[in-house]
Amino acid sequence: MGRSRANVRYPLMLTILGFAMIATFLVLIMMKKMSPIAALVLIPALFCVFVGKGAKLGDYVIDGVTSLAPTAAMLMFAIVYFGVMIDVGLFDPIVRGILKFAKADPMRIVVGTAILAAIVSLDGDGSTTFMITVSAMYPLYKRLKMSLVVMTGVAAMANGVMNTLPWGGPTARAATALKLDASEIFVPMIPALLVGLLAVFVLSYFLGLRERKRLGVLTLDEVLVEEKVEEKESETVLVGAGGSGDPKTPVTTGGTGSGTDAEDGEEERFAVLDPNRATLRPKLYWFNALVTATLLTAMIMEWLPIPVLFLLGAALVLTVNFPHIPDQKARLAAHADNVLNVSGMVFAAAVFTGVLQGTGMVDHMARWMVDVIPEGMGPHMALVTGLLSLPLTYFMSNDGFYFGVLPVLAEAGAAHGVSPLEMARASLVGQPLHMSSPLVPAVYVLVGMAKVEFGDHTKFVVKWAALTCLVILGAGMLFGII
Repeated sequence: MGRSRANVRYPLMLTILGFAMIATFLVLIMMKKMSPIAALVLIPALFCVFVGKGAKLGDYVIDGVTSLAPTAAMLMFAIVYFGVMIDVGLFDPIVRGILKFAKADPMRIVVGTAILAAIVSLDGDGSTTFMITVSAMYPLYKRLKMSLVVMTGVAAMANGVMNTLPWGGPTARAATALKLDASEIFVPMIPALLVGLLAVFVLSYFLGLRERKRLGVLTLDEVLVEEKVEEKESETVLVGAGGSGDPKTPVTTGGTGSGTDAEDGEEERFAVLDPNRATLRPKLYWFNALVTATLLTAMIMEWLPIPVLFLLGAALVLTVNFPHIPDQKARLAAHADNVLNVSGMVFAAAVFTGVLQGTGMVDHMARWMVDVIPEGMGPHMALVTGLLSLPLTYFMSNDGFYFGVLPVLAEAGAAHGVSPLEMARASLVGQPLHMSSPLVPAVYVLVGMAKVEFGDHTKFVVKWAALTCLVILGAGMLFGII
């Protein structure tokens, strides 16, 4: 009898400790009591000891590192690849187009961020999306003293909605787990997902209006959009004068990035838009564009593993654009900071995921959440699955949710006449929130390149991402898809 009670209490203890570990991590980083890397390593190590499995910590960490090593390798070489493409000017036309659309208006800049992130997300890879979006928009946000956390939040939500593309991951996982066709899951969901994407654009509009009201009158040096240094004419745009009749003092920015709004460490970031920078390779523009298009096509078509594609791509463009070894070393050194920050964060996250999975905490947390569903909710299991996808995909990896939890939910739904297709579609609802999960490596690319604290990003984005998820769920039910 005592042994059976102990067997019941142990899973409950794992469930409680699992939630406690995640809550402790989130609270500490949001209160800025620990850095994300330290929290990702030390907190799970401590809770592993609490569970009584401290002796197996090494095995859990190695398992976690092994599972995330390909992702870390992909991110390392992807940062180098896109860093070189930014250096040589591949994305300058995109930046100039956004600048012409934005006209120094914070509202247009925020909306432009959402549009750019959504378009680039068509490649199905969040890390790529965030690298391109931040590289294009970061100088604008910094020069106009806009909130960088707005940029990261909007980009993450737009990418989260687009992450449901069949080649993005979640849809393929749901199809595999429930033995369904991915197109049967995704195509009927398109109207609801379009409503969700529209919600992101509308939210971006209002966040932009808030930034416009906060900043007042701004100045944007035309050197950011002109290709000739001689054309340094500044334009002053009235983007909001508050309640008073007196405009605020314009913020003046120099074309060299030496204005008071730039910190010493940001000089090179602003130089990205310098039309006369030494790293530009205009004669190789179409070569670089062709290589990038081929690379993205190969990713979508899965010709080779993504880490291998970026490794080959980085080596190729580095060699062709910078044939001299000292220049290659200089480019690698220029992007070493981002590489180290992001890869370090991924390997730290491997400790967190390794302990969660190795100790069984994540499995017991999922089972507990499924078990507490009232019996009367059986006929509404699609709605329940959609709601559960928010916390579960935030606290778990997509693999854990789609291969571990969704089949259990689908089986419960089938007992009440809910089809597996409805369950699969409902499971996609939580993706806008999932993309800001501490277990998603791509989010560290986003906050790392944007120089935003992960805790600040979390505090800002969770409520808006959850609202976007609920909009998609509501649209799906309204259209009869879920």
